[in-house]
Amino acid sequence: MADMLDGFRNIYEDFYGMTDEKERKKAINDRIRAAEEKSRPSSAAGIAPAVETEVETLVETEMKPVAVATSKEEEPAAPKEPEKSGMEELEELIGLKTIKHDVEELIGLAKVRMMREEKGMKSVPMSLHLVFSGNPGTGKTTVARILGKLYKEIGILETGQLIETDRAGLVAGYVGQTAIKTSKKIEEAMGGILFIDEAYTLNQKDENFGQEAIDTILKAMEDHRDKFIVIVAGYTELMKDFVESNPGLKSRFNKYFYFPDYTVDELQAIFELQCKKYQYTLTEEADAAVREEIIRLEKFKGENFANAREVRNLFERIITNQAARVSNLEEVNEEILTTITLEDLTDEYDEKPLILLPEEPMEIEEEKPAGKKKKFKLPEKEPIIRR
Repeated sequence: MADMLDGFRNIYEDFYGMTDEKERKKAINDRIRAAEEKSRPSSAAGIAPAVETEVETLVETEMKPVAVATSKEEEPAAPKEPEKSGMEELEELIGLKTIKHDVEELIGLAKVRMMREEKGMKSVPMSLHLVFSGNPGTGKTTVARILGKLYKEIGILETGQLIETDRAGLVAGYVGQTAIKTSKKIEEAMGGILFIDEAYTLNQKDENFGQEAIDTILKAMEDHRDKFIVIVAGYTELMKDFVESNPGLKSRFNKYFYFPDYTVDELQAIFELQCKKYQYTLTEEADAAVREEIIRLEKFKGENFANAREVRNLFERIITNQAARVSNLEEVNEEILTTITLEDLTDEYDEKPLILLPEEPMEIEEEKPAGKKKKFKLPEKEPIIRR
């Protein structure tokens, strides 16, 4: 019996260790002694096994919380993919050959300037503030974000974050409030890049609030030189007029990056990248139809053509149609979930065609019974694209 009880004590100690050893031993020993005293008068009658049962219950009760707590092993965390460098992210962008070259030159110039300063040599003063010009959806914001990362990697910027804003984020409706609002944005951008989209909207006739924001930004660029970078962006001609309108802007923004519209092949590559990212594949017929649609979009683009955004919008419309089709199927497998068919390129029950004929009405087939799709005949002449 004594050996058995010693065994129980050892088991208890193995689970609980030596923390508060005296108190735990005392508690369990008191209960074991009570069980022994209780068993002595009845041992001759063959009731001794009850002691074993009671002690087993005692030890089992004491050990249960520990056993539950240690029964499950923690699953190892999935390994994280190594973070890409800024230059790797730049090279992965579709198109933008000239922009990539300009960025590489700018980074090389900044590196050499730092090397010369470290050796106590004179370096030519250079402004890192930039003008990004081009139509919407040409990658301006993406390149600005990568630039912030690159400047952090080489030590030009401390943190490299990109703070995006526009007129609404800088201008307030009361005298004196614009400077406060603009200063807060500048403070957020310290150590990184302040990216002002459609910056020319700050320069409006018969309105002083925008000029107050410009003056606040110019002062911060002077007072906190090398602490943050400002990139102004927008349509090409409007950005030229904006910079030329103010001597302070002209002296600080002397580097222009022009972002051209994407070609048909580049737009198609952007669409395919979206498919790969979200695990979709196209049938041969759907792939050919998508290319025809992208050719049409590029051919009839207007002043407000949004380039990559147009393609992303097209992708979203197609997968919405695909989801509507697949959701009505009784049996669905992985291949069906990931496949885009020619049928998914037609809007179902759409009363408004995507393309309107300027002068003559669009030819529309007779309405089909419920569940069928309407087909629209595209015009031969240049259409007006609905936005």
